[in-house]
Amino acid sequence: MSTIKRRLRRGLKRAGDALVGSVAVGLLKLLRLFNPDTLTNAAGGFMRTIGPLFRENRIARTQLTAAFPEKSPAEIETIVRGVWDNLGRMGAEFAHLDRLWDWDPDYPDRPGRIELRDADIERFRTLLRDDRPALIFAAHLANWELPAIAASTYKMDSAVLYRRPNIPRLNAWISETRNALMGDMISTGLDAPLKLSQALERGAHVGMLVDQYYVRGVEVTFFGQKTRANPLIARLAQHFDCPIHGTRIVRLPGNRFRAELTEEIMPVRSSDGMVDIAGTMQNIMSVIEGWVREHPEQWLWLHRRWRPEDDALSSTSP
Repeated sequence: MSTIKRRLRRGLKRAGDALVGSVAVGLLKLLRLFNPDTLTNAAGGFMRTIGPLFRENRIARTQLTAAFPEKSPAEIETIVRGVWDNLGRMGAEFAHLDRLWDWDPDYPDRPGRIELRDADIERFRTLLRDDRPALIFAAHLANWELPAIAASTYKMDSAVLYRRPNIPRLNAWISETRNALMGDMISTGLDAPLKLSQALERGAHVGMLVDQYYVRGVEVTFFGQKTRANPLIARLAQHFDCPIHGTRIVRLPGNRFRAELTEEIMPVRSSDGMVDIAGTMQNIMSVIEGWVREHPEQWLWLHRRWRPEDDALSSTSP
């Protein structure tokens, strides 16, 4: 009987996932019929209204209070509402990803959705023509899908690490959309490090989001508190000795964005010249902390970035 029940539950889950996936894909296709600006503004307002009803609202408020003890409760609530607004806009923009990046290198001063500063343009052009592999880190800020689109738009050999959705129908649609816009997409999994290494060996620029909590990660300090970060990018830097850069998107008024690319982030090295994994990840997380401090309402505070067990572990460390 238990076997029959398990099979029944699996069958119902597959059916439910298929239904949810079909509805989600249909909704995304429907949203493409709307004006992007109208849709984005409406989605931002909608999420500002309903976001506080979710338990993640409490997570965001708690983490923001810990990260910014100098801010008043009213200031914290304003940031939280901005977080929900950004998430709503991000969701609406996903339906129009192929229509957002409009910066033209032949007409760099022409008004559009995307703004780039001269220094960032020059750094990007250097990456394009240096014929070397590089590692690019990003964070869940503003619309974090756009950097990968920029790389593919200008024919940069790139590979992007991403997390595959659990619902097969939705994953298939998202993968198809991303592959058309972002080049080589590598899903997280046991074979991801090998595939990323192969991309670097051919000279590709490998990008990944590195700001979420990682249970088996190395200890770093973020906003003055101990947490854990995925060391994959530092391990790849150690193995390939290639440059590391950070990229971020800043959301601007009027449904516009500014894309930025940092100077090379130098890894921390041990006395024998090897890349120090924990020290390098700390450097990277410090860059991201600086970004978040500038625009806290544009970061995804809804995920638990700090865990009590990390504080307990740190307090017992020699």
